[in-house]
Amino acid sequence: MNRLVDKIAIMMICFIGFSFSESFTEPVAGFLISAAVSAAIQILTGKNSAAVLIFMYSALCGIFPAFFCALPLILYDALWEKKYWLVMPAITVLFQLDRLAEHQFIISAVGMIISAIIYIRVSKLEETVRTFTSLRDEIAEKNIRLSEKNQCLAEAQDTESYLAALRERNRIAREIHDNVGHMLTRSLLQSGALIILNKDENLKEPLESLKSTLDSAMTGIRESVHDIHDDSIDLKKVIEESISSVDERFNVKLDYDAGKNIPGKIKLCAAGIVKEGLSNAVKHSNGDKISIIFREHPGFYQLMIEDNGSCKNISGNGMGLKNMEERADSIGGRISFTPSESGFRIFMSVKKEL
Repeated sequence: MNRLVDKIAIMMICFIGFSFSESFTEPVAGFLISAAVSAAIQILTGKNSAAVLIFMYSALCGIFPAFFCALPLILYDALWEKKYWLVMPAITVLFQLDRLAEHQFIISAVGMIISAIIYIRVSKLEETVRTFTSLRDEIAEKNIRLSEKNQCLAEAQDTESYLAALRERNRIAREIHDNVGHMLTRSLLQSGALIILNKDENLKEPLESLKSTLDSAMTGIRESVHDIHDDSIDLKKVIEESISSVDERFNVKLDYDAGKNIPGKIKLCAAGIVKEGLSNAVKHSNGDKISIIFREHPGFYQLMIEDNGSCKNISGNGMGLKNMEERADSIGGRISFTPSESGFRIFMSVKKEL
């Protein structure tokens, strides 16, 4: 846009030069041809045809001296093309100064100086704009990278906090099991011994009630400890630990996409099936790649384990496959085994509880 405005200003200078011509046809033709040539040069910027147009117009100045009045405009285009020497053929107009008014020559010379000044000003302005644009893009890119790093740090912090909470749950579960559980067991044994040794009928019923209460407390503690322990399992970490035991033989790819609120029994089942599946692959597969996928969908959980070892038939009597079927049945899931020449696949789906 800046170049267009500058060209209009330069054309006004050229028009003043043309206005001193005694003839009418040659100045009008020169003005129109110069405008058309300048427009074509801008469209063809960077191409050889633009350079040819500049040279041809400059050569015409020696044939038609009136065309020299528009040379400031052509010089401006030549400067942008970085080929200002292409206007040198216009020097031949010096041999026909008698056909060019003195005012026209002076105005054209001043116009060329103004064109050079405008070019320097605009080129520096555009260079400054490019520099600022590049700087802005660089800052925007750095901000994006910084945002991504901050997000990664936040996710890492959340993961660390989650793992710390799981470790604390495990510690509490152990404390309850080792201390409260042992004391309740001791109290149960003592109450049982008192019931056996008691000879007073009046104390028989209270002692049996005490033992029943302790039994209920022991059952509640055991269930609470199991729930805390099950909830404290990090399924992804367990799967990664299982993978680390076979990564010397297999190239294992894990695709894990699930939230943190997975029921404990599903975590235990999935972890057990992954371990059993990897163990079977070590024993029976002749492949070198294993793919493990665990995903959480809106209505169900999905687990798939697949290797690339050739397998055409499968025995349903294997203990490993039966164990995996029993694990899946225990949580209401469905599991299937698909052997093929391209590999062996284990697929399990478990419906979410509403």
